[in-house]
Amino acid sequence: MEYLTFVKGLNIFSGMSSGDVLACVIVGIIALVVGLVIAFPLGVAYRRRVAEAELGSAEEEARRIVNESIKTAESRKKEALVEAKDEIHRLRTDAEREVKDRRAEVQRQEHRLQQKEESLDKKSDNLDKKEDQIQEKLKAAEARLTEAEQLKKSQFDMLERISGYTEEQAKAQLLADLDSKLTHEKALRIMQYEQQYKDESEDKAREILGTVLARCAPDYVAEATVSVVPLPSDEMKGRIIGREGRNIRAIETITGVDLIIDDTPEAIAISCFDPVRREIARLSLEKLIQDGRIHPARIEETVEKARREVDAKIKQDGERAVLECGVHGIAPEIVRLLGRMRYRTSYGQNVLQHSIEVSQLSGMIASEMGGVDVNMARRAGLLHDIGKALTHEIEGSHVSIGVDVAKKYKEPEAVIHAIEAHHNDVEPRSAIAWIVQTADAISAARPGSRRENVENYIKRLEKLEEIANSFPGVDNCFAIQAGREIRIIVKPEVIDDDRMVLLAREIAEKIESELDYPGQIKVHLVRESRAVDYAK
Repeated sequence: MEYLTFVKGLNIFSGMSSGDVLACVIVGIIALVVGLVIAFPLGVAYRRRVAEAELGSAEEEARRIVNESIKTAESRKKEALVEAKDEIHRLRTDAEREVKDRRAEVQRQEHRLQQKEESLDKKSDNLDKKEDQIQEKLKAAEARLTEAEQLKKSQFDMLERISGYTEEQAKAQLLADLDSKLTHEKALRIMQYEQQYKDESEDKAREILGTVLARCAPDYVAEATVSVVPLPSDEMKGRIIGREGRNIRAIETITGVDLIIDDTPEAIAISCFDPVRREIARLSLEKLIQDGRIHPARIEETVEKARREVDAKIKQDGERAVLECGVHGIAPEIVRLLGRMRYRTSYGQNVLQHSIEVSQLSGMIASEMGGVDVNMARRAGLLHDIGKALTHEIEGSHVSIGVDVAKKYKEPEAVIHAIEAHHNDVEPRSAIAWIVQTADAISAARPGSRRENVENYIKRLEKLEEIANSFPGVDNCFAIQAGREIRIIVKPEVIDDDRMVLLAREIAEKIESELDYPGQIKVHLVRESRAVDYAK
């Protein structure tokens, strides 16, 4: 619509001439200016009236607010003054009460201190009096002591004149008499105690050992360092040697043994310190002889097969030992070590067979004693020499090696201690350790169970006689019964009957400390006095 109006206006102006249009525009502008001149003062006057009216109402409102604020502030001021006065009064009252209480407490403390001072003064006076009394008593005691010393000296002088001995001579005579008397009494006590312990221990030991030995009679197989392989004929020796010795060199290189081919008819000796390697070589030679094909390649193949068979036999021997002893829960590695002990010997005694016997003996002794874990005793007896399976590979004694192996495979503490103490490397602290030590001695001490070479045997006997001859008063001595007894002849003019008992104990203790031996050694002293005269 506005657009149409505007268009119409344009149409109107379009019908006019340019002079008319200009006149219309000028008239319009003038009318607009006049309207503005008239309307502006009117608007200004209107706005002034409106502003004055609003300003008046705002001033009234402000005065009202100010008056109310003044009234409120006055009332609050009065309230605050009242509260402040109350608080000041309360604080003053509390302070006065506290001061009063403190004064009372100070007075009480002053009273107590005064009482303590009075008490201390009284005690000090009493102590002074007692000190004076003590000083008087000390003076009296010193006077009496001086008098007693003078009296004692006079009595000693009188005794010396009567007895004819000086003080030093009398002391020496008294000590000599006392030493003689005490030596006799000590010898008698030792004889009584030894006899009592011997009777009691022999009865109990005889009962236990009789039961054990009656139930255990194992067979022993002594193994040497040399194995002999029989041959079907002497012609086989040449085939084993081979052309230019290549076959025998191959066997010795692969197996690590020495082949001894001498004039012995139809036999070859295998020499080696390691029984396992010796057994592998023996099986390999038997298979090669049976097969008939002997050359380096065949030798290597046969030795490998024999090594696998020996490993399987070691495992079987270990399992058999565990089952035979009734011990369970042993690590497979320890079972293999037990099987390796089948090829170890100690003084000619098979170590595995010895361990089985010690295990059985330990179990029997524990069952006879009562109150001891029989299964743990068997376990400790079976594993007490486990270190001997590794003495060729690991440096150290078989005791320390065995302890390390037992700790590695988490064996019980009782078993570890029994291994460590069975040769007295440490002091036995448990019944199982003592039982294993006893069973080990029983197994080793049986006649024929072990053997020693002649040189070691002679050295041990000489050492035994040397220990006996080192004591004063010994005339002669003889080691008899393969070193199980030493018979000592003493000089009767030097060693009396009482001294013999003490001398036997001293010799036994020195033998225990300086010699290593299985079982026990009997110390037998002989004293003979002869009197010879002639009737003329």
